[in-house]
Amino acid sequence: MARQAAGGLAKIGQIAIPVSELDRAIVFYRDTLGMRFMFQAPSGLAFFDCGGVRLMLDVAAKSSPEIRSSLLYFSVDDIDANHELLVSRGVEFEAPPHLVAKLPDHELWMAFFRDPDRNLLALMCEKR
Repeated sequence: MARQAAGGLAKIGQIAIPVSELDRAIVFYRDTLGMRFMFQAPSGLAFFDCGGVRLMLDVAAKSSPEIRSSLLYFSVDDIDANHELLVSRGVEFEAPPHLVAKLPDHELWMAFFRDPDRNLLALMCEKR
């Protein structure tokens, strides 16, 4: 597993793509592109494995005027330490790190922030 450089983000764990029709998008990514389908979740989400990087298709994101592009999720080992470091560097987060999902073998935590052009980015951490 790639580790981040001291004080830097180095590993993309997930990329989100806004889509207008989830079923059509699943067929395209799974059947046409041949990507490995992982699972579908409530609220219009579908996940694929792209060589260890998750691709998330998101119907809800399409309706948000704030989301104009794909979202990058940076995978970190310690979300609280990375959050504190980025805040100390002037990054403004939309909310503190928070629990997104309790999965069978880990918890998924995230914290969202924006770049200077208002593109949404995120820290993600899988806590065992």
